[in-house]
Amino acid sequence: MKPAPVIVALDGATLNPGDNPWDAVAALGDLTVYPRTPLAELPQRASAADILLTNKAPLSADTLAALPRLKFIAVTATGFNVVDAAAARRQGIPVSNVPVYGTDSVAQYVIAAILHTIHDPGRHDAAIRSGEWQRRGDFSFWLTPLRELAGKTLGVVGLGRIGKRTAELAHAFGMRVIAHNPRPGPDPGWPGFRWTSLEDLFRESGFISLHCPQNADNLRFVNGRLLALARPDAVLINAARGTLVDEAALADALNSGRIGGAVLDVLGVEPPVADNPLLTARNCMLTPHLAWAALEARRRLMAATAANVAAFLAGQPVNVVN
Repeated sequence: MKPAPVIVALDGATLNPGDNPWDAVAALGDLTVYPRTPLAELPQRASAADILLTNKAPLSADTLAALPRLKFIAVTATGFNVVDAAAARRQGIPVSNVPVYGTDSVAQYVIAAILHTIHDPGRHDAAIRSGEWQRRGDFSFWLTPLRELAGKTLGVVGLGRIGKRTAELAHAFGMRVIAHNPRPGPDPGWPGFRWTSLEDLFRESGFISLHCPQNADNLRFVNGRLLALARPDAVLINAARGTLVDEAALADALNSGRIGGAVLDVLGVEPPVADNPLLTARNCMLTPHLAWAALEARRRLMAATAANVAAFLAGQPVNVVN
């Protein structure tokens, strides 16, 4: 009987913190799951693997060269920049990702971020608990400007799957949507929609949401020059990649009032270093890279990862990125 393939998940804690079992993957081979793998321990943990699963654990060319037994890499995410895909190709190792799983989860995060900035229920709850309502004596009060979304403009940078879903939800609130893609696609047909330049998008939008992948051409493209064009009441939302934003420039724009606020689910270094200027910036809300992580999205991700492994074992790999 042919031995079962050895499958090693290098950093499974976020995909399954206890509510998303590995059963579908375990059924395909001899599975070992490490919650997380320090870089120093990665070569030893990966050495016996026929199949490696990784989300953020890096697989460099040097690491891959030291793994002659390795036959397949399944990235438990859409982005696969943690793997040197070209080096894997040279070694004959296909790399598969999961292109679609968190569209709704990320899109609803963006809408939640927008709603948070215009209602800020947490701040008002804290004020009530501190006795502010009793001190004021009125039946109603608010600490921040309250606005309606209808008629406001959302600028979407990267109108792909997630960007389109976000725009659809915004349109349901009566928002006007404008968008920028390096290569604009068909007009989606929403009233008031248009493709526009990055500069005009930043000038016009009350809310700016980033939905583009990271590549060599857009590293820290949200810089001081672009932020200087933004409206002083604009809010920047980033649930894509932290390295799209020049964090020092954004902190400076927030602290000087050149932009109204920011909601960031991703940072250039995660977890953030202690001197990240956004940790102390005004009107900046940070969340720990959780927009993708709704249980339904993680279940889809688990199922798709198992399907990728099964397809490879059947000799017909799918979602191959290299």
